[in-house]
Amino acid sequence: MTPEQIAAWAAVGESETLELKRTTGERREGARTVCAMLNHRGGRVLFGVEAGGRVIGQQVSDHTIEEVAQELREIDPPAFPNIDRVELGNGREVLIVTVPTGQNRPYSYKGTAYRRVGNTSPVMSRDEYNRVLLERLHAEQRWENRKADGWTVADLDTLELTRTLEEAIRRGRAEDPGTRDSAELLRGLGLMMGGTVLRAAVVLFGRAARVEAELPQCLLRVAHFRGTDRSEFLDNRQFHANAFELLSSAERFLRESLPISGRFTSARFERIDEPLYPPLALREALANALCHRDYTIGGGSVAVGIYDDRLEVTSSGTLHFGLTAERVFEPHESLPWNPLIARVFYRRGIIEAWGRGTLKIAELMVQAGLPRPEIEDAGGCVTVRFRPGRYTAPLRVARDLTARQQHVLELLGESPSGLALSVLRSRIDPPVRTWELKDDLALLRQLGLVETRGHARGARWSLPKRGGQT
Repeated sequence: MTPEQIAAWAAVGESETLELKRTTGERREGARTVCAMLNHRGGRVLFGVEAGGRVIGQQVSDHTIEEVAQELREIDPPAFPNIDRVELGNGREVLIVTVPTGQNRPYSYKGTAYRRVGNTSPVMSRDEYNRVLLERLHAEQRWENRKADGWTVADLDTLELTRTLEEAIRRGRAEDPGTRDSAELLRGLGLMMGGTVLRAAVVLFGRAARVEAELPQCLLRVAHFRGTDRSEFLDNRQFHANAFELLSSAERFLRESLPISGRFTSARFERIDEPLYPPLALREALANALCHRDYTIGGGSVAVGIYDDRLEVTSSGTLHFGLTAERVFEPHESLPWNPLIARVFYRRGIIEAWGRGTLKIAELMVQAGLPRPEIEDAGGCVTVRFRPGRYTAPLRVARDLTARQQHVLELLGESPSGLALSVLRSRIDPPVRTWELKDDLALLRQLGLVETRGHARGARWSLPKRGGQT
């Protein structure tokens, strides 16, 4: 490291991965920051740089190094940061303490765990501490790799098991074991231990009747709502079965329920009719939900909801291993919450490995001319939300909308800056009287679907943010 590198870091300023301290007199605060960085993405603490970025250095002796090292030894479990010295001249130096993301999180300093938020290091909440601790123990102690007491190979769908192996061989994702004995196949997939099937095997291949009785969380809920909220159902069903059957049921429901979108291309005169959302993107979202959801939640499920303005795939649980709703569409390491289940899905050819699931969904949506889906991690659930490429007027919002009212909404959806009443009226076919259009707009405004700016003849009508969608 060089003084020029120090100056470059200091010029950028403090961040999640960089903290500036004037002297080692602030070593306690620095050690607290190192603890927070170990619990986050790693980073550096520079001693000898003012908060504003001015590099001043300090006199550094062996005793100075020992004082800093002693403070860092208060971090538990033990961490071993790198401590580097960079000479500035005139007998002054900058001390650099560097740590990667900790492998044994959560870390605490003097009995208190800290987290990194921007350029601050607040105390970690008890809930977050327990979550991070659970993630640390996850490699060895998971719900899916526990023995399924009372279950035998006879309770599994062996035809589905054989079909999985054949498909894995065809795709080059498994070698032919030379046998089709179910117990041997399960052992080869890592789904048996000491002659007992694991819970992951039950999730993947369990027969529906017993799954429903003993594993209520192996549940798929599907619903088609009328309008943009959950006040009225057009369809509402539930399925209890293994993961492969649930995936098939979800895909069948989508084929039956999704509206067809028509579009024209410059190379063809006829209209192209296709599903409103790319089926492969929806399949990937469903598969991810089944693989990554939290099966420890007895009342959990995977849910599919179709609304007039969106489609949502929701699964019980939360994002883990530092992954956030913002980062899922960036390249990231594949760290499935249920690796045994995910590995079988991969071998079957249903999902991609190496953390490309969400990236593939985004690519498929963009290729179809649609916006990238939204991810929400809240309320103990992860939701993937798909929206159409253009505004789609709802059929119902608290009450049925007429065809003309829907037409008005679609015209406003095509004009983000809004339309004057006279311009809007001129675009409606068949023609409408002014008072009729005013009545329609008054009702739509009452329902929160439109808004107006300006007064009298200068007024312009438009959709509110997100077109009044919820």
